[in-house]
Amino acid sequence: MLSTYEGRMIAPTSFSRCLQRAAAALSLLGLGIGLAGCADMSDGMTSAFADPAKYDLYECKQLEPERKSLAARAAELQGLMAKAQTGVAGPVVAELAYRNDYIAVRGQTKLADEAWQRNKCVATPEKPTQPQVAAAPPAKGKRAKSPMRSGTAVN
Repeated sequence: MLSTYEGRMIAPTSFSRCLQRAAAALSLLGLGIGLAGCADMSDGMTSAFADPAKYDLYECKQLEPERKSLAARAAELQGLMAKAQTGVAGPVVAELAYRNDYIAVRGQTKLADEAWQRNKCVATPEKPTQPQVAAAPPAKGKRAKSPMRSGTAVN
């Protein structure tokens, strides 16, 4: 038979465990809702990480290399994020290390593209590379020499 003292201790202990479990469940639920809201925010908040007036005074000659460098940087960050996601804690590392930079670059790209369209810029065609000059065929009557290689004893 339980004494009066032991009977009183059982009831508060089980009740406090229920309260702790309920508080833990509510905090996890609140954290999940908060993170779900942040996940959707990244797509709509791209301009929050970029200066909206940065490209207003740029000319087409200045915008073209800027747009190319932004596209290259965005591709680099996407590659780094994809590479980071292959690791053990990859998605967390990708989000913490690269997501803010990627969002900032996307915002800058959007603003640069808007300035490009506002200025009615046209991309300059890339200069063709110089064609390589074909090697002249060996002269008749002479045997073509093979190039010298270090470390070979026989030609």
